[in-house]
Amino acid sequence: MSTPLYHLPGSMQAPVPALDEAPALRSVADVLALSQVEEVMDELGRDLIGLAPVKTRIRDIAALLVIDKLRAAHGLTAQSPSLHMCFTGNPGTGKTTVAMRMAQILHRLGYIRKGHLVAVTRDDLVGQYIGHTAPKTREVLKKAMGGVLFIDEAYYLYRPENERDYGQEAIEILLQVMENHRDDLVVILAGYGDRMDTFFQSNPGLSSRIAHHLAFPDYAVDELLHIGEGMLTQQQYRFGVGAREAFDDYLQRRLQQPHFANARSVRNALDRARLRQATRLFADRDKAWSRDELCTIEVQDIRASRLFAVNTSE
Repeated sequence: MSTPLYHLPGSMQAPVPALDEAPALRSVADVLALSQVEEVMDELGRDLIGLAPVKTRIRDIAALLVIDKLRAAHGLTAQSPSLHMCFTGNPGTGKTTVAMRMAQILHRLGYIRKGHLVAVTRDDLVGQYIGHTAPKTREVLKKAMGGVLFIDEAYYLYRPENERDYGQEAIEILLQVMENHRDDLVVILAGYGDRMDTFFQSNPGLSSRIAHHLAFPDYAVDELLHIGEGMLTQQQYRFGVGAREAFDDYLQRRLQQPHFANARSVRNALDRARLRQATRLFADRDKAWSRDELCTIEVQDIRASRLFAVNTSE
């Protein structure tokens, strides 16, 4: 199901001096100091659990762009690279978050003007009747110019089984803009790996414009636990005695169920644990709860999940 178009600004963007107007650049350190791009890469490494191959590839891309800046400073050929990308992986593996960081990196290095990210799905681009798709698609592209356009579940744009479908019109407009405005817009297509492979086979024009393919692996249980603890900390909660082990058990069971969505499923599970904790505390209306008790997720808040009672997902 599609979600509405939404706009994600590059978080904590600080004004960055234009590299093209900078003093002579002679070293990688010069470019990093002026662009402050290393701060974004450090945040990516610190804030995102796991994803080692993705982080390595992002650093490789950043390195290429930094060296291109140095080449230009020396008067060497530094053709504007193609930066359109494809992110593949299961839900909840951090694709949108990495796209936001990528927008910041490209902005700080001077490859896009604004550094914002516009995230959309098929419904934001494709109309329901003749003449509806082109203005919808162009409006989205107008909002995304100067930044990054992130199209989730991009394969839904192409529905060959429906001869009255207008997705192909949106694809043709995207192709034109990706080629003619690649110095002012970066497009990131995202979705399941196998479906994206089929999508590219059916749309070779799109495939030829994608320079970077990044595969996002599923998280291991210990990584999911770490993610969960981070989520609780952000909300000023913590696991009580034995609750972390209970949540580990929950995750082991949940991984065997269908529709597991990595960090997204962790967030949903913790939201339900918070609901159970609230119900438990609410039941004793006269007790003066301490700050510590209000912040603690106990074992029973985890093990009350239906997943421990029956062989179905909660």
